Amino acid sequence: MQYQRILKAPNQSFFLFGPRGTGKSTWLRESYATDATFNLLDEKRYQSYLRDPGLFARELSVLKNGARVVVDEIQRLPNLLNEVHRFIGEKKLTFALSWSSARKLKKDGINLLAGRAVRRWMFPLVPEELGKDFEIETVLRYGSIAVIWSQEDRREALEAYVQMYLKEEIQAEALVRNLSGFARFLPIAGLCHAQTINFTNIARDAGVARTTVQGYVEILQDTLVVFLLPAYEAKIRVRERKAPKLYWIDPGLVRAVKNHSGPVAQEERGSLFEGWIASLLYAYQTYRRLFDSWSYWCPTESEQMEVDFLLEKNGQYLAIEVKSAQNVHNNHYKGLRAIRSLAELKSRILIYTGEHRQKTEDGIHVLPFKDFLTILERDELWQLDQG
Repeated sequence: MQYQRILKAPNQSFFLFGPRGTGKSTWLRESYATDATFNLLDEKRYQSYLRDPGLFARELSVLKNGARVVVDEIQRLPNLLNEVHRFIGEKKLTFALSWSSARKLKKDGINLLAGRAVRRWMFPLVPEELGKDFEIETVLRYGSIAVIWSQEDRREALEAYVQMYLKEEIQAEALVRNLSGFARFLPIAGLCHAQTINFTNIARDAGVARTTVQGYVEILQDTLVVFLLPAYEAKIRVRERKAPKLYWIDPGLVRAVKNHSGPVAQEERGSLFEGWIASLLYAYQTYRRLFDSWSYWCPTESEQMEVDFLLEKNGQYLAIEVKSAQNVHNNHYKGLRAIRSLAELKSRILIYTGEHRQKTEDGIHVLPFKDFLTILERDELWQLDQG
């Protein structure tokens, strides 16, 4: 079944980033009217451009002025961007350029089209897109990466996805020299989901150097399967944790790299639920400009005083705490109460898995995650206040 995605195409050339399997090609095929498509995962086409670098330009030259062109997985041949740049100027062509890895963007000499193309992102399916097919236990167990969601055997599809990632993204692109070391690192990185990064501990457990681990984390970021959330660093008189937190883009992917395939265990539920909320916030930031910047807040060494997400927009803040519990207890409010004095704090929100929407006497909104999803879909998050 195909789902209506909430991503909207811009009216100009654009890069479309997203991990493999999130549905970029499907969305471009079904939602973006095009005059020509060049798929660089087609090995015959890829090899033909390697043998004859001028072929791509000759094929573009026969298109009408103003034509719309899709180039899928252009990170495989980033030098083609020179011709993309030229034909945007000469023939007013509009390009949609999909990427599954931002690794090569860092290399000197890569043509980023000098502002002639904006950037868009594709994420795993969100509940708004899944509609009646959304079910929280299924998402926490298998995730919602489009190519996985569409398979009858999602467990097997996840295993194949991880192997494909190792083979096609890592080995084929020669991103690491020691593939076995990277393979040992992956499940450890899965255990770090929704945790602050300790490179020394990860290096010890994986049996590689600390600098190697730092490089591995960069590869996960560049291939768009994890993102890092920085610590809030305002100049206030408290000690602040400087290490970022690591989040995988999808709960199913987290479980796959850890080789967990059964029902979600209680001990992993908290990090999976928090990480899923993090991915939703990240998705809605890019789809609908939900916030300008974000961080986590932790003014002391005690994690009980932490606030999972601090969103900033136009100089105002939202503090969000996530709990996988079905009942809220007084100690769940510690971080949100500690942050109350933060300047320009608009509202404090606790998201949980229970059923009853509440509001504490000191103004904390307690939202069942289903209510939170509705608020996200209606773009009403910033309308909540402390009262």
